[in-house]
Amino acid sequence: MSQPGVDAQAAALAARLVPQVPRLARRVVERIRAEVPGFDRLPSEVQDVEVAATARAAIRAFLEHAQGLPGRDTGLSRRRAVQRAEEGVPLSALVQTYSVGAEVVVDALAEAAGPGEEAALLRLTREQLRAVGAAVTQVTEAYLTGAGGQHVAVRELTWALLRGEGPEDVAARYGLPLESGYLVLRVRSTGDGDPAAGRAALRWVLGHAAVRAEGRALSLRDDLGGFVLLPAAFPLGELARRFPTADGVAPVVGVATASSPAGVPAAAERADRIAAVAGRPGVHTLGEVLLEYHLTHPVDSAADLVAVLAPLAGHAELLPTLGAFLDADLNRRSAARALGVHANTVDNRLDRIAELTGVDPRSSRGIQLFGAALVVQRASG
Repeated sequence: MSQPGVDAQAAALAARLVPQVPRLARRVVERIRAEVPGFDRLPSEVQDVEVAATARAAIRAFLEHAQGLPGRDTGLSRRRAVQRAEEGVPLSALVQTYSVGAEVVVDALAEAAGPGEEAALLRLTREQLRAVGAAVTQVTEAYLTGAGGQHVAVRELTWALLRGEGPEDVAARYGLPLESGYLVLRVRSTGDGDPAAGRAALRWVLGHAAVRAEGRALSLRDDLGGFVLLPAAFPLGELARRFPTADGVAPVVGVATASSPAGVPAAAERADRIAAVAGRPGVHTLGEVLLEYHLTHPVDSAADLVAVLAPLAGHAELLPTLGAFLDADLNRRSAARALGVHANTVDNRLDRIAELTGVDPRSSRGIQLFGAALVVQRASG
C-alpha cells in the first residue's frame, strides 16, 4: 500500500474515534483512579472534572493532529502539572497517568480498526507514543521548574509569616502578594505521627482549598501534617461541608484568624492548640473546643470563655437563672425557689439561653462550659 493510502486510512481511523472522546476520557479517569497511587485521594471534583477535562483535551488534540488538522496547545497539561505538584502528587504518579491515557487510546484505535487497516493502526500507535513522550517532557519541566520554583517561594513566605520574620521582604523578593489577613489552618493527621499520613492530610486540605483560593493558598509541611494559610475571606464552611467521613483519611484541622500578616504567628499557635485538643477529624474553630482549650491553655482563652455569656447580656433574668440552675446542682425546682419563680419559668429561660448561645445548659457540655465561664467571669470581677 502506498504512503498516501496509509495516511488517508490513519486520518479516517482517527476521525472515527472523535465521537468517543468523552467516553475515552471517562475510561482514563477510571483507570487512573484505580491504578495510579495518590490520585484516589484527590477531591472527587478534581478527578471527575479536572483530570477528565485534561484527558479530553489531550485525546482530541491527538486525533485532530492525526487528521492533519491544526493543533491547539492551550497549555492545559502544563498548568495541571503545576497544580498536581502543589497538591503533593508525586511526579512518577503524574507521568504514569500519561501512560494510562496512551493505553486507552491505543486500545480504542485497535478496537475501531477494520481489516486492511493494520498499517494505519501501526502508524497511529507510533504517533501516540511520540505524542505521549512529548507531553511527558513538557509536564515534567513544568512540574520541576515552574512548580519547583513556586514551592521554594511559597515555603519561604509561609515560613516567614509563621515565624513573623520579615514576610514583607520575602513577598517582595519573589513577587508574591501578602493578604490583609489570613485564615491559619493547622492540619494534623490521625496517623499517630506517621509522616505519610501527615502528607496525605495536608494534600487533602490543599486539594480542596487551593482551587477555591485561586492560587493564593500558602502551605508548609511537617511530619504531623502542616500549616495552610488562606485569604481571610475564604469560605471555611465549604471546606467543612466537603469533609470526608472515612476514618484514617480525614485530617484534624484547627483554624484561627489573623487580622494582619503580623498576627499569623499567634494565630498559628492557637490553631495548633485547637487541633491538638480537638483530636478528632473535622474543621474546628475555637468556639467548638473552647472548654478543652481553656483547660489546657487558660492564659489566652479566658476572654473567649467569658464571651460565651455575652449573648445573655441584654436579658437581665437569664444570667441569674443560669447561675441559680448550676448552683442548685441542676435541680430546676430548687433553682425556681431560689429565684422566686415557677419551675416552668426556669425551663423557659434555659430554653432561651440555649437559643441565644447555641449551647444547651442542660447538656453535659453546656454544664461544663457555662460553669467554667461563670467561674472566670466572677474571678475577673
